[in-house]
Amino acid sequence: QVPLVESGGGSVQAGGSLRLSCVVFGYSSSTYCMGWFRQAPGKEREGVSTIGTYTGTRHADSVKGRFTISRDSAANTLYLQMNSLKPEDTAMYYCAAGEGCARALGVIYLYGKDYWGKGTLVTISS
Repeated sequence: QVPLVESGGGSVQAGGSLRLSCVVFGYSSSTYCMGWFRQAPGKEREGVSTIGTYTGTRHADSVKGRFTISRDSAANTLYLQMNSLKPEDTAMYYCAAGEGCARALGVIYLYGKDYWGKGTLVTISS
């Protein structure tokens, strides 16, 4: 088990910014491919952004140019900087770690054994 604890969610108006954080306990975050996923009410979970040692960063088309994923290996923390937020970004955001990450047919995902945080809620009002 790799404990992942997210924070930073909240409610902001459209056009605003938020920064999500995810602390990895007990393991080096650089060992895994890390990512942010989200699930809006009534929708399936989707990949938002991933970062891997060999794969670099990937972002879903819907957030390119607005969201930036990064990690501080020394602090064992993953971040998601979200700018120019839109109401359609409203969702529960989950931090995840996996053996690997990939992108196929526009879908971002983790593969292999994976671990998930409990999520942090982001609400964007128009």
